[in-house]
Amino acid sequence: MVRQAKAQRILTHDQIWGALDRLAERAGLSPSGLAKRAGLDPTTFNKSKRVTPDGRERWPSTESIAKALAAAGSSMDTFAGLTGDDASDGRSVPLLGLALAGASGAFDESGFPSGKGWTELAFPTAEDSRAFALEISGDALAPAYRDGDVILISPRAPIRRGDRVVVKTKAGEVTVATLKRRTAKALELQPLDASQAEHTMAPSDVGWIARIVWASQ
Repeated sequence: MVRQAKAQRILTHDQIWGALDRLAERAGLSPSGLAKRAGLDPTTFNKSKRVTPDGRERWPSTESIAKALAAAGSSMDTFAGLTGDDASDGRSVPLLGLALAGASGAFDESGFPSGKGWTELAFPTAEDSRAFALEISGDALAPAYRDGDVILISPRAPIRRGDRVVVKTKAGEVTVATLKRRTAKALELQPLDASQAEHTMAPSDVGWIARIVWASQ
């Protein structure tokens, strides 16, 4: 009996480059920005480098793809998913435990996930390409959030009084609270436990602030 070989999917030139473009977008970067973060020449992933002057297709090396994945904190499985025609729907976001969010290197200067420790979580509702998720551990934020809850943070979402936010200070402290007031001189936060006193900090002490747009409750 002759067995038919299972047909293997062959990735095209456009799919590979498209996946790199999506990888950069998910990291909040341009293709050149991703290449620079990966320690490559900034022009490595530029569109002008994808075809030779005589019209031949030029493919990215496996080494450059590996470095790009490391720079974006993504896996090869994630990259494979980005090669599909339907891969631009933002089906996953970076995920980290809240207890690790204050660690040095967990975020870059703009508040985007970086470094080690991040995994990925399927999230069809994530519209912000820079969105990320934090998993609550312990009961410090109860009853608002309990151990194991996941909160989705959108850095691009507008923030208004009364919104629940995540704030990271320049010193590395991460706070989850309700925004009471925000002025040019002060940021006033109400702890999720209403029995606790309000907290005020100077804008100069704030590394970044982002709104919580969803929670798995």
